[in-house]
Parts: sequence; C-alpha cells; structure tokens
Amino acid sequence: MSVTKKQKIESVQQFGRTASDTGSPEVQIAILTRRIASMTGHLQANKKDYASRRGLLGMVSRRRRLLDYVKRHNPELYLDLLRRLDIRK
Repeated sequence: MSVTKKQKIESVQQFGRTASDTGSPEVQIAILTRRIASMTGHLQANKKDYASRRGLLGMVSRRRRLLDYVKRHNPELYLDLLRRLDIRK
C-alpha cells in the first residue's frame, strides 16, 4: 500500500537535482504523487476508511502548496512536472 524505499530512490534519481537530493520540491512532489496514487487505490477498495481519506486530503493539499511554490519560482519546471507526473491542472 505504501511507497517502498526502492520507489523513493527511483523518484529521487528521476526528479532530484543530485543523487542524494530528497528535499527539493520536485522530489517531494514526485514522492507525494506516488503516495497519493497508492492511497487512492486503497480507498477504492475500502470505501469506509475515513481516517485514510483525511490523510489523503492532507497529502493532496501539501502537494498543491508545493506545486504553487514551484509555479511561482520556476514556471517552466512547473509545467514539466505536471507533464512528467501526469497531474491534471
């Protein structure tokens, strides 16, 4: 259900500025996107899991704030992230 360590490493390699970059907004957005996709699948199977739904809404809000930050500081990177992560806007 959750994102594995291997998947996080793949996200860091794909979106990070360096090999050990875990704090940049691009990497955080990529990891949150994987977590959101995983949680969405869980909630489709467990419709009454309201605690997880609340956690999902928090993750979506955090990703939205990070995307807004990237959009303010680097609009080209913002559009690239939306395209590469297949996020609707």
